[in-house]
Amino acid sequence: MRLPDFEAWAIFAKVAELGSFARAAEDIQLSKPTVSKAVSRLEQALGVALFNRNSRHMSLTETGRLLLGHANRILAEAETAETQARGETQRPSGLIRVTAPITFGMRHLAPLLPDFLVRYPEIDIDIDFSDAVVDLVAQGYDVALRIAALADSALRARRLCPVRLVLVASPQYCERIGRPAHPRQLEGEKSFVYTNTSAPGMIRLRQEKTGKEFVLSQTSRFRADNAQAFLPALQAGLGFGLFPEFMVGDGLRSGEFERLLPEWEAPPIALYLVMAGSPLRPMRVSAFLDYLVTAFEHPPWASGEG
Repeated sequence: MRLPDFEAWAIFAKVAELGSFARAAEDIQLSKPTVSKAVSRLEQALGVALFNRNSRHMSLTETGRLLLGHANRILAEAETAETQARGETQRPSGLIRVTAPITFGMRHLAPLLPDFLVRYPEIDIDIDFSDAVVDLVAQGYDVALRIAALADSALRARRLCPVRLVLVASPQYCERIGRPAHPRQLEGEKSFVYTNTSAPGMIRLRQEKTGKEFVLSQTSRFRADNAQAFLPALQAGLGFGLFPEFMVGDGLRSGEFERLLPEWEAPPIALYLVMAGSPLRPMRVSAFLDYLVTAFEHPPWASGEG
């Protein structure tokens, strides 16, 4: 039985990550011909092309995209095994690939990064700010930050902190439509619909005192896949919407926004760190995870009722 060509799989993962044979060769301190031959060797063994290549451009083939997750796992687990074998004397180093929601990432993740980078000068970070739910394994991410009520999956998730969702509008909007006592009074009123959910335009609410539930069907005035886009229209009094507290908490405390239906709550969600299924991970990733766990132990947006 022939053993898998683990070196070739690891080199393939590095070429895909860096998008270039030359950059991969420089990063892993091998010659470019050696890197190219390793990928060619793997393609020949598999009987398929992993990259589309020409003189000016290189991209993964469909098969390459499908196999990249396996290659990333091989590389990550080998790095972790070597780190554990060497013990904890080695400083964390290398590249961490992260994906995070756009608004949350810019407001609350990005300000944390300078301190992390100072603490760990040999770690580099590559962040994709996107509200899309990406495939961590297939696209080679080490960790994702997600704000959700997570369903079961093959991934590993760590809950960092709760994120409250609040129904809000501007004071002028509330003056115009009145201040409803029941969600049904909002049906037919114009609102902002966040489309990046499983059921856009449907808001599930629960009355705290009675436990009664109501599903509010929104009438859309403005639809978007990023809630940040709604804020100017919200401030202008053009509708209401359901927003995470980290986006509207300051406005609620200043009086710029009002909370609608304060006796009703949307289902709780939370901020999670999501990783690939294997418990093994490089030291640099563990350092990043531990840093974020500490940073979000007391989330800054939850300082007051709002």
